[in-house]
Amino acid sequence: MTKVSRSRSVPKAMQVTYDTITALTNAFCRDRLNDDYLELAQDMAAALCRKRPSPVTSGQPRTWACGIIYTLGQINFLSDKSFEPYMPMADVCAGFGVGQSTASAKAQVISRALDAHRLNPKWSLPSLLEQNPLIWMAEVNGLLVDLRDMPREVQEIAFEKGMIPYIPADREQG
Repeated sequence: MTKVSRSRSVPKAMQVTYDTITALTNAFCRDRLNDDYLELAQDMAAALCRKRPSPVTSGQPRTWACGIIYTLGQINFLSDKSFEPYMPMADVCAGFGVGQSTASAKAQVISRALDAHRLNPKWSLPSLLEQNPLIWMAEVNGLLVDLRDMPREVQEIAFEKGMIPYIPADREQG
């Protein structure tokens, strides 16, 4: 599946913080989750480092790393047994040596700072994009339409405007 492109550039003053946080999230994702979580965690850490003022300038890197995975887990149904990968949030917290109340508080800060909420395509796993109805809906001439059912020209315009993560016909051909 085509992935949503995101920037991982961070200000020079935040590079060490970014590297420290992503070293923790990378290790956790490699050991216990998957590459999709790893990439989203890197994207989220970069976005937090670019925020002004950045919330990650205070607090321990491991609490922010845990908060990032906790936030992504909430968005992508990590603690729902019907989804893969599956992991209880308590296990996420234990993996970073962070209390659940601390992880939850950091996740709340992250969610507010980045408008990171369930079904937000920016923070959704690629495997969940196809199932997310919010990504594909748009208003055309006053009517709500599913962009997957629209002509390719319309899909190309929506893709260029960043409204959809990929052109469905390209995925079907590839």
